[in-house]
Amino acid sequence: MEKKMLNGLFTLCMVSLPFLFKGSKMRENLVVFFSKGVLATLIDAYVVGSKRVKYPVRPFPKIFGINIIYNMLFFPLLSVIWVKLSYNDKLGKIILKSMMFSIPMSFAQWYLEKNSRLFKWKKWSIFHTFGSVSFTLFTIRGFVALMKRLDKLKNTYLNGDTN
Repeated sequence: MEKKMLNGLFTLCMVSLPFLFKGSKMRENLVVFFSKGVLATLIDAYVVGSKRVKYPVRPFPKIFGINIIYNMLFFPLLSVIWVKLSYNDKLGKIILKSMMFSIPMSFAQWYLEKNSRLFKWKKWSIFHTFGSVSFTLFTIRGFVALMKRLDKLKNTYLNGDTN
C-alpha cells in the first residue's frame, strides 16, 4: 500500500510540474522549488540522523534515509503554490495562508504516521511537523520577498531612477 501511495504522489507531482512552472514568474518559481528542496532535505537529514523520524518505506532505501519524493518534489511544489497564493499579500494574510498549508499537512502526517509505514515518529509530534512546515514556508517566503526587493533595486538602478 505504501509503495502505491508513493507512486501516486510521484505521479501527481510530475503531472503538476508543467502547470506550476509557466508564466512570467518562472524564475522565482524555480528558485522557490529548488531552495525549498534543499532546505527540506537538510532539515529532514538532520531529523532522520538524530533518530527523531524514520522512513521505513521510501524510494531508494539503500541510498537515502529520507523520503526524496516528499523533500524534493511534493513539499517544494506545495511551496511554489503557497508563494503564488501569497505573493502580493501582507503579513497577516501570509500567516493565515500559511496555516491553510501547515495545519492540514500536520494532521495528514499525524494520520499517516498512525496508519501507514511511510514514516514513524520517535522524538517527534504533530507540533514538530507544524513548526517545521511553518518555518520552511516562512523562510522561503522571506527569500522571495528579498528577491522581489533586490529586483526592484536592480530595476531602479538600471532605469537611472536613484530617488
